[in-house]
Amino acid sequence: MTDNQTVQAYTDAWTQSIESVAELLAPLPTDSWNRPTECPGWSVRDIVSHIIAVESELLGDPRPIHSLPRDLRHVTSEFARYVELPVDKRRCHTPVEITSELEYTVIRRSRALRNARQQPEDLVRWPAGPLSRDISYTELLRNRAFDVWVHEQDLRRALHVPGNLDSPGAAVARDYLVQGLPKVVAKLAGAPAGTTVVFDVSGPLEFLRTVRVNAVGHGSVDTSVGLAPDVQFHLDWETYLRLACGRVRPEIAAHAVRVDGDTELAARILAHFALTP
Repeated sequence: MTDNQTVQAYTDAWTQSIESVAELLAPLPTDSWNRPTECPGWSVRDIVSHIIAVESELLGDPRPIHSLPRDLRHVTSEFARYVELPVDKRRCHTPVEITSELEYTVIRRSRALRNARQQPEDLVRWPAGPLSRDISYTELLRNRAFDVWVHEQDLRRALHVPGNLDSPGAAVARDYLVQGLPKVVAKLAGAPAGTTVVFDVSGPLEFLRTVRVNAVGHGSVDTSVGLAPDVQFHLDWETYLRLACGRVRPEIAAHAVRVDGDTELAARILAHFALTP
């Protein structure tokens, strides 16, 4: 695809996911808004508040003035505090207020994306508090498509409404997470030079990827089939997603992951598999 086609693909993936979130919320009874999700410390309400907060900040809206409690156990870093503040601010809002704010925010962001004059490689600010940095416009759109789809899946699991595991947002998430595999295998898990690790993923979005560690310890990933790999993982796409996004601990998901080969190395890889902060 051309750069402009990539921008449009990310925009379409974001649109499909955020509209799916709105559809999930429309029939939701009031007591379901406080249902916990796999995103540590966050309820259904909190996930939606987070989506609104990020999109609002990208629109240039000022961050809310709010004193964040110091006793939130899941807030363990300055970045987590930055993300938590607008979420906590909305914990007193009613479901009607939150759904209305989401609807209005989606309308505004959709209009802003349609009217955007940025070129794919133009640098824009990624608002992430202490982790803020300048990134390309294309990367920003990819990040938003990824984030909204992952949170859509958080909501679906919490509400027991599965779906969209093979949507455009799912494909964005797959590519984003696969891109981090060389770091997981070669750097974080410390796989030695010459190691080959295969990930055989089944389900609605099936794929196979091979990570190879070269002579100087650097990893790379490709779609070729590795012969006699040192480790081969067999798991379904939703389990892969939950592990890679830190939604489930490896020991809890062990029943859904089959490992062939070096079990000690496999355990180190799974221990470092989560890529999202």
